[in-house]
Amino acid sequence: MRFGMNLLMWTDTLNEEILPLLDQLKEIGFDTIELPIFDLDNIDNLAALGKRLDELGLSRTGTAIRGPEDNPISPDPAVRRAGIDANKLNLDCCAAAGCEVMAGPFHSALGEFSGAGPSGDEWKRGVESMREVAEHAEKVGVRLGVEYLNRFECYFLNTAVDGARFVGEVDHPFCQMMYDTYHSHIEEKSTPEAIRALKDCLGHVHISENDRSTPGKGNVRWGETFDTLHEIGYDGTMVVEAFGLSLEKLIPATKIWRRMYES
Repeated sequence: MRFGMNLLMWTDTLNEEILPLLDQLKEIGFDTIELPIFDLDNIDNLAALGKRLDELGLSRTGTAIRGPEDNPISPDPAVRRAGIDANKLNLDCCAAAGCEVMAGPFHSALGEFSGAGPSGDEWKRGVESMREVAEHAEKVGVRLGVEYLNRFECYFLNTAVDGARFVGEVDHPFCQMMYDTYHSHIEEKSTPEAIRALKDCLGHVHISENDRSTPGKGNVRWGETFDTLHEIGYDGTMVVEAFGLSLEKLIPATKIWRRMYES
């Protein structure tokens, strides 16, 4: 088991200014750094960052999101193609940085709603789009960790059962699901049953408190979470995902209006 920290606690920009932070996280004892891969024109810098992380002995995972302009389930073929191509470019960037997994809600547009649940056509488009992305993931050697979100952030994938069905239909070994304790706390009736639903397809885990604050200071059922992950034999990476007030562009998405931690 490896334990990581998501850099979105501090920054959404990857440059030399974060180097002291990487040293600090290594000193604290983390094994993995999760990189926000939002700048898709930054491959050379990502490769240099990957070398620095190799020197520190830190493994990497990356995160990606899609928006209305590149929505992989859009009925517009041009928008859908933009989503597929953006996911592929995200994977190229992850590979350049040495990431093992690209995690996130890149299955559909974050924060965009139709006023209903996913239609049959949207589901079919999502599966077809993700299969093409998974084929590219295999080429570059970066596994997909598809993230289901709570119903206030998306409508396409909201539960572990949804996610297991989705990756089952994508049917590609490089397409796996991610489990996030924050979204599960909102949507699932049973933490153990949610994790068990992902037994055969779980590739990544986010550790996040129910209010996005310090894990262990809120209401997430950590005992059930860790016991059930052990039960299903999960031995991958657990990454802490917490948010604060330092990133102005992220505040509207995370809905963090107050200080969430002491230090």
